[in-house]
Amino acid sequence: MGAEVHGRLEVRRARYAVATVFAVHGAVTGSFATRVPWIQDHAGVGAGQLGLALAFPALGASVAMPLAGRISHRFGARTALRGLIALWTLALVLPSLAPNMLTLCLVLFVYGATAGMSDVAMNALGVEVENRLDKSIMSGLHGMWSVGALVGSAAGTLAAHLGADARLHHALAAAVLTAVGVTACAWVLDLQPAEDEEPPPRFALPPRSALLIGAIGFCAVFAEGASLDWSAVYLRDRLDASAGLAAACTTGFTLTMAIARIAGDRVVDRYGAVRTVRASGALAVLGGLLIVLARHPAVAMGGFALMGLGIAVVVPLCFAAAGRSGPNPSLAIAGVATITYTSGLIAPSAIGLLAQATSLMVSFVLVTVLSCGLAGFARVLRAGDRTPITRPGAAVPEPRP
Repeated sequence: MGAEVHGRLEVRRARYAVATVFAVHGAVTGSFATRVPWIQDHAGVGAGQLGLALAFPALGASVAMPLAGRISHRFGARTALRGLIALWTLALVLPSLAPNMLTLCLVLFVYGATAGMSDVAMNALGVEVENRLDKSIMSGLHGMWSVGALVGSAAGTLAAHLGADARLHHALAAAVLTAVGVTACAWVLDLQPAEDEEPPPRFALPPRSALLIGAIGFCAVFAEGASLDWSAVYLRDRLDASAGLAAACTTGFTLTMAIARIAGDRVVDRYGAVRTVRASGALAVLGGLLIVLARHPAVAMGGFALMGLGIAVVVPLCFAAAGRSGPNPSLAIAGVATITYTSGLIAPSAIGLLAQATSLMVSFVLVTVLSCGLAGFARVLRAGDRTPITRPGAAVPEPRP
């Protein structure tokens, strides 16, 4: 009994530790995003060059993500996450040091590579904790990432307002976040591979199961990227909203996603991953229709809020399903992460190109159509629905549809 109690306490501590790592990961992203204008001026690059440079983090992540599983196999999950999260937090310093376009692209590639590897490692540990607790926690973990991003953004906004040098700001932020992240890793699960377990390949194509699950994540992240980058522009250019109201729309979308993710685990536990994503897809489609048909800023803001609510839990559930979809969870998670990163990379530019060729309203018709895929293909997330643990003599529950 004592060992069982100790085991439960260990898993609970691991849950809070992983949640802290997720928040640290998000805080790095928020800290970087707010100082991009300073970095652009320091490197002396134009808008077009900056757009090209900002593609390199996703490229770095896509290349490096498959390595995360091999690193975890070599060093163990705890040590691997400790090292990878430290590399990610320290990489925050690099972009602000870049003096020109070439070095900016190189350091952003490294920045993205460390982001992707630590992302895969922390999601794999999150799935393992979820399995041991036998209840949904992945939505809440991604909610903590959003909270961390908001905190990092707030600190970065304050630093920019005060005119602080981004090199000093990012050096201080990196020091604090590294200390917090490395300390939290002391309590994550220390998973070790079996003696006869073959190490995962350095590079491999995502398994078929990850492709199907990743397609759901692609739709959700496309809608997220389009809404984050274009919601303010949509309100300003199409509905003649003020700059303040347009900015408030983006903030409201972000807050809606964070709140929905933090509260989403209870919904998933009650209704299962498949039902939850079907309902989420319906909300996202309704939000998209309101955006497209809006003639007043308030209606469009309500549409973006529903869009955020609808897509919030989809990506966490994709990672959870990937972690249970086959014999190599890290490889499947890396595959899903690569697909979602790619979606986030192409969504803003795709929306812009389509808007230039047609109109911004037509661009969000595309977003709405892709949102239909969430409900239509939700069944591929069936691997994310856990079978409840039953005690001897207890009635076996009805399987979730």
